[in-house]
Amino acid sequence: MRSSGALLPSVLSLLLLAGCTGSQSALDPAGKDASVLADLFWVLLIGAVVLWLAINGLFFYVTRIEPRSLSRRLAETLVIGGGIVFPVLLLSGLLYYALSIMPDQRLEGTGVEVRVTGEQWWWRVEYIPEPGAAPIVAANEIRLPANHRTEIKLGADKVIHSFWIPALAGKMDMFPGRQTRLAVEPTRVGVYRGQCAEFCGEAHALMSFQAVVLEQDEFAAWLEKERQDAVPPSTYLARRGEDIFFEEGCGACHAVRGTEAGGRTGPDLTHVGGRLSLGAGILPTDSESFGEWVRHTKIIKPGVKMPPFLHLSEDKLSALSAYLEGLK
Repeated sequence: MRSSGALLPSVLSLLLLAGCTGSQSALDPAGKDASVLADLFWVLLIGAVVLWLAINGLFFYVTRIEPRSLSRRLAETLVIGGGIVFPVLLLSGLLYYALSIMPDQRLEGTGVEVRVTGEQWWWRVEYIPEPGAAPIVAANEIRLPANHRTEIKLGADKVIHSFWIPALAGKMDMFPGRQTRLAVEPTRVGVYRGQCAEFCGEAHALMSFQAVVLEQDEFAAWLEKERQDAVPPSTYLARRGEDIFFEEGCGACHAVRGTEAGGRTGPDLTHVGGRLSLGAGILPTDSESFGEWVRHTKIIKPGVKMPPFLHLSEDKLSALSAYLEGLK
């Protein structure tokens, strides 16, 4: 029984440490800004522990170890020095350290500008390669170059959202009618999870996205590919799916560049088959998932504005799914 009791704290410690890693952990930073915030967390935590130990240690000393009457001078020294002077000096030092990192967090990005708009409940993403250039529109996924500071302009359509990629940077609120900004400088290639961190309605918990960090040459090649129009379907099934896409009026809400579909109510689907997820981080982008999404949107994501297409036969659904999967 004693050995089991001794193991319990170790097991709990391991479980706690396991929560400090992963693609959505602020304590496993993969960006310059996130590293600064992680360091700030540890410094403030250590400072808080030191202050707690000092104050409670002093209290324990005078009440348990040396429970005797104290002279007025000694009592005042302990109260003023230990209860006022030491906490003020320690907290002032921590405040100075925290404020000193703010200028670096506000540095602007260069190169490609990314604009992200919080919708209900998905993310509209636009890349501006250079000032005055036409935006390259995507959705529900952000790609960034490694070791380069990128400027992200943030906005919202109907309600307040909050943009947060814990492994790369701090969070920033997004307001309708107002633009906020955030610059990120990823330092490690990989895929990291982002999330809306402000309750925005019934599908708030189903509003995530992937942030894909690429080497700079890979990012440039991807951006050039993303700029191109959709690849025309090459198989009979996919061509039939394209016909169904227009027959069902999907182009009224969704855009597919290079076709007559130019809707802006829903996400841009020009390269939807090449993204890592469907429905803002809910499903993979394979044919089966496209079919599930088209037929059961309200079940998969309550509150979504897209109606379920329950009337489609299995053959039509398979063809439409093949077309959407092929948009890469």
